[in-house]
Amino acid sequence: MSSMNQEKMMHYRVEPSSSSWGYHYMRVRMMEDQMERVVRLASQSAVVIFSISSCCMCHAMKTLFCGMGVSPTVHELDQDPKGKEMERALMRLLGNSTAVPVVFIGGKLVGAMDRVLASHINGTLVPLLKEAGALWL
Repeated sequence: MSSMNQEKMMHYRVEPSSSSWGYHYMRVRMMEDQMERVVRLASQSAVVIFSISSCCMCHAMKTLFCGMGVSPTVHELDQDPKGKEMERALMRLLGNSTAVPVVFIGGKLVGAMDRVLASHINGTLVPLLKEAGALWL
């Protein structure tokens, strides 16, 4: 084999590996950017809900808080151009496959529907809301 053909073969063998590395790096970087965005948005209000507008559980979560006299800030992921990436970041944060609804109170992650309802039932939700300044009574 001539050295010119060998160089071409080497070039073609290396290229897919380097391009997949670049893709992986870009994907990880985008995930970090979305995670930072989630954290930033979650800390801007006393109660923040990440939601999808057509999700019945998300609607139930918003209704729960509004019924308690809380006005949550709601981020509808399906109406955000980077919503899918944010949803992946939330799934990573939660460590499971269901990402919405996700609730933050006082900038701290409370969790998905099951955690919020468990907190409501065991009586720890109202104190969290008061501490965050979302409830005054």
